[in-house]
Amino acid sequence: MSWFGFGKKKCCCGSGCNAESMKRAETLKNSAGIKILGSGCAKCNQLEQATKEALAELGIQAEIEHVTDFAQIAAYGVMTTPALVVGGKVVAYGKVLKKEEIIPLLQAAKSAR
Repeated sequence: MSWFGFGKKKCCCGSGCNAESMKRAETLKNSAGIKILGSGCAKCNQLEQATKEALAELGIQAEIEHVTDFAQIAAYGVMTTPALVVGGKVVAYGKVLKKEEIIPLLQAAKSAR
């Protein structure tokens, strides 16, 4: 018996995650590419646009995936959005980066491969 909920495994995001949805989120987390994590708000869209501009300036062709599922976002350990994920690694979260701030993050991720 658990008192006051102690000992019970709870969902990280409160949306009723189950083992299958958490496994799917972990698989998506480990996939390479560029992702914007967030609800689809104006700040998330601004970060996505700045990322597109940075990619264009660097001459990199890449698709950007916008992740809005909170279970997937929580799998990255992100609690403050928007967040930028490059190559499966969170490189920034909680603020809208400018194109000039994103360029070195993309270059570092490219050279790390």
